[in-house]
Amino acid sequence: MVFCADFAALRPSPADVRVVTSDGSAIRAHCSVLAAASPVLERMIEGTRRGWDAGCTVHVLGAPADAVAAFLRFLYSSPRAEDAVGAHGAALLALAHAYRVPWLKRRAEAAVAARLTAERAVDALKLAALCDAPRLYLACARLAGKDLDAVERSEGWRFAGRHDAALQLNLLQLVHDAHQRKERWERERASQHVYGQLSDAMAFLDRIFAGDGEGWSACASAASSREDGGVRRGLEQLMRHLAACGGRTRKPAACPRCRRALQLLRLHASVCDRAGGEPCNVPLCSNLKAKMQEEGVGKTWKLLVKKVTRARVMSALASSSSREVPEVVKKSWAKYSSSRASRIR
Repeated sequence: MVFCADFAALRPSPADVRVVTSDGSAIRAHCSVLAAASPVLERMIEGTRRGWDAGCTVHVLGAPADAVAAFLRFLYSSPRAEDAVGAHGAALLALAHAYRVPWLKRRAEAAVAARLTAERAVDALKLAALCDAPRLYLACARLAGKDLDAVERSEGWRFAGRHDAALQLNLLQLVHDAHQRKERWERERASQHVYGQLSDAMAFLDRIFAGDGEGWSACASAASSREDGGVRRGLEQLMRHLAACGGRTRKPAACPRCRRALQLLRLHASVCDRAGGEPCNVPLCSNLKAKMQEEGVGKTWKLLVKKVTRARVMSALASSSSREVPEVVKKSWAKYSSSRASRIR
C-alpha cells in the first residue's frame, strides 16, 4: 500500500530527519513518511535515531541530489509527475530497488523502457540486471535484436568491451536466442500452415466425391471449384490421373503422382470420422481404414493424423460465426486484465 501525504503541507511541520546526498547536500524530511514508504529507510532511521523526539541523519548515496529529491517527493505522494519519472528514470529505478519501493520501481522501469535507445541499450541492460528489472531486460534484448549494428556502435558497447566482456557475451546470447526462437516460431507456423492445407484437402476430397459416389468416375464429373480454385482443381486432376494411370496402365507404386494420391486417400481414411453405418463416398476409404486397423501404422503417421485432425478442429472453430465465448472464459479474462492493470499501475 502506498503511503500518501501532502509534501507541501508537511514541509512547514518540524522535520526530524536529514537526508544527506552524495554531494553533501541535506534534505529535510519526516521519519513517519519515509518509514511508511520504505522498509529499508525505516531500519536506517531506527538504527540512527537516539531518542523518540531526537532527529537523525540518513545517507542516500549513489544518485544525484536532484534525483534523491525527486525520490523523496514520490515517497510523500502518489506518483503523478510522469516528467519527473522520465527525467530521473534510471536513478529512480536504482533508488526504488535499493530502498524497496515496488510501485515506484515499476513506474521507473516502464519509463526507462519507454525511452530506450540503441545508445543506451547496454547501460540499461546492466541496470536491469543489477536492479532485477525483467521488463527492462527484455526491452533491451528486443532492441538489440532489431538493431544490433546500432547497439555495437554505441559508447556503452565499447565500454563494456573494455571493462565487462561478460555483458557483451550476455547480450549476444540474448540476440542469438531471440533469433532461434523466431526461426522456431516460423517453422512452427509453416508446419501449421501445411497441416491446415492437408485438412482443407481432406474436406475437398469429401466435396469432390459427394455427388454420385460412383468411384473414380465421380472425379471427372465433379464441378470445378469457384471458391477454392487451385487446390480443389489440383486434387481433381490428381484423382483423375490415379483413375487413369493406376487403374488401367500400370501399378500406382511406379508413378509418383499415383503414390501421392494414395497417400492423400490413406490420410483421409485415417481422419474420416463418419459413423460405422454411414458410408463414405471417397474411394478406398473403408478398404484403407480396414487395412490400417489390421496392419497397424507407425508413430510418425499417427502424429501426422493427430496434427491434421487438430488443424481440422481449429479451422471448424474459427469458421463458426455463431460461436460465443463461454461466460467462464469472459470472467477469467476480465480478472486477468484487471490484475495486470493494477500491477502496471
